[in-house]
Formats: sequence, structure tokens, C-alpha cells
Amino acid sequence: MAGELVTFLTAMTPIGELRASIPLGILTFDLSWPLVLLISIAGNLVPVPFIILGLRRTGRWLESFPNPAGRFLLWRSARLEAQLAGSISRYGPMAIVLIVAIPLPMTGAWTGSLAVWALKVPLRQGLPAIAAGVVIAGVVVTALTLAGVGVVKLFS
Repeated sequence: MAGELVTFLTAMTPIGELRASIPLGILTFDLSWPLVLLISIAGNLVPVPFIILGLRRTGRWLESFPNPAGRFLLWRSARLEAQLAGSISRYGPMAIVLIVAIPLPMTGAWTGSLAVWALKVPLRQGLPAIAAGVVIAGVVVTALTLAGVGVVKLFS
């Protein structure tokens, strides 16, 4: 049970997300990949509504006076607006799906949540888009992890 819990909690982190929890669960804890995929998706989705709703309540307030959190929010939301504003108006929530689905640094559910907040995407459109992106990212990271395991076994 400890491996499942650590995998779940790792998926909730802003930097690690699925990119860390899936390899951790499969390689370190030797859990089955379907279980790791489900646990990681669930763990990655838990903080999303809290992030969006929390930012709606406190984000503008944090940005209103000088502090590290406010500066980070201003910097990251300005970058997201510059990168995604046109895509959101053109492609709608599909742009959110893509930013969450690509398993690279500074993408994922946390960034998707920040984008939903910064671009004022309605919650009823933003949450399903983030969830779809998390599922896609989970499948991609699982496939890459299993492929890496296969290559290592092939050459060892």
C-alpha cells in the first residue's frame, strides 16, 4: 500500500506530476502499469479544482502587492496569455488539452489549471479539458516508461 500512496502523492506535486509518478510506480515500486496509470491520473487530477478555485479567490490579491508568489503568478500567467490567448480563441478548450497532454517541463495539470484561470476559461470547459490532457499524458508517459524498460531488458 505504501507504493500506491507514494505514487498517488507524487502525481499531485506541481513539478513531478505524471512524469515522475508513473516511472516511480512502475520502476521503483514494481506496481502493474494499469494500476500505476489509474493512481497517477487520479492523483494528478485531485489538486486541479482546488488550484483553479483557489486562484480565482486569491490570485488577483497575490498579484496586487510585491511578493514572490505574486511575481511568479504574474510572470507565468503573462507567458501563458502570450502563448495561448490566440489558441484558446481559435481552438477553445482543445488548446488546454494540448498544453496538459504534452509531458514536458512547465506543462501538465498545474499549468493547465493556471491557464484556465489566467485566460478566464469557464470551469465547465476547463476541468474536462485538463482531465482529457491528463489521461493522454498518462498514456504517453506509461508507454514511454514501458518502452524504456523493454529497451533496458533487451540490452541487459
